[in-house]
Amino acid sequence: MTVGLAADGAVASDPAKTVGPNACAECHKQEAEAWKGSHHFKTFRELPRNTKANEIADKMGVRRIKSDSLCRDCHFTVQNKNNREEPVAGISCESCHSAGQDWIKVHSGFSGKTILFESKAEEKERWKLADSKGMIRPRSFYQLAKNCFGCHVVAREDLVNKGGHRAGSAFELVSWSQGEVRHNTWYSKGRENVPADAARKRMLYLVGLGVELETALRAVGKATARRTYAFEMAKRADRARKQLAAAAKAVPNVPELPKMVELGHSAGLTLNNDRLLTVAADGVSKLLVGMTETYDGSTMAGLDSLIPGADKLKGTARKPDN
Repeated sequence: MTVGLAADGAVASDPAKTVGPNACAECHKQEAEAWKGSHHFKTFRELPRNTKANEIADKMGVRRIKSDSLCRDCHFTVQNKNNREEPVAGISCESCHSAGQDWIKVHSGFSGKTILFESKAEEKERWKLADSKGMIRPRSFYQLAKNCFGCHVVAREDLVNKGGHRAGSAFELVSWSQGEVRHNTWYSKGRENVPADAARKRMLYLVGLGVELETALRAVGKATARRTYAFEMAKRADRARKQLAAAAKAVPNVPELPKMVELGHSAGLTLNNDRLLTVAADGVSKLLVGMTETYDGSTMAGLDSLIPGADKLKGTARKPDN
């Protein structure tokens, strides 16, 4: 069994505990249909046939894209079947919510009752137990963002400098999470694919910027050569610092933000500076976790002019079947 590192601090789902998307789709039919219309789903068939992907694989000495963890950890869902690790889907449910074996029955069990008879107190305890068993839920802003950036920012320097892979996507958490990957249909019983409300978008925006900064600082610290990877990661860190500084001015009632900016400038974006950059990234991480436990976004209206609008969404969210 292997558990691949998608990025520093983000661990790819454990194949031994992966149940596969079909297990989720048994109850989440509308959510599964939304997934099937996304690039996350299509990568399973399209990536191995992609010319650029195969050129990168050749440069990295990878013979089969679906067989090598260098590609699999981010582009596929891997499950242990018949004592072998096999890719069973593209980027799927457990890529974001973590391998489900330990929590899937807990989260769907309604405390041994039906959805109509489970009390609020029982529901609260059920979610608490699912969390403790590793489930990453939509309210877990920091963990979700870490998973996203774990693949949308490349962790391997050689994959970029030698393989020619992009250093990362032009990733922003609001515009990407509210586009084609949006599947918020459960609480409307499949009638609507509900967009995030203003408060949630504010939290997604801030946490996304913070994790961008944290991830880029760690990446610069691990870089060993003055080449594309180091330059691109330094650019990401600098851009995140500037965006966080603008956010700090927009919502002066969130003191954690200027502290993040200060940490972002506390270590030079240079080679051979891993210790100080890691200290800075750890500080940003601690502030982000504290923010998600303290705020819900309701008092951050000043951010609204900074948050990407509907015209910036990555793809189109699916409309549910009615």
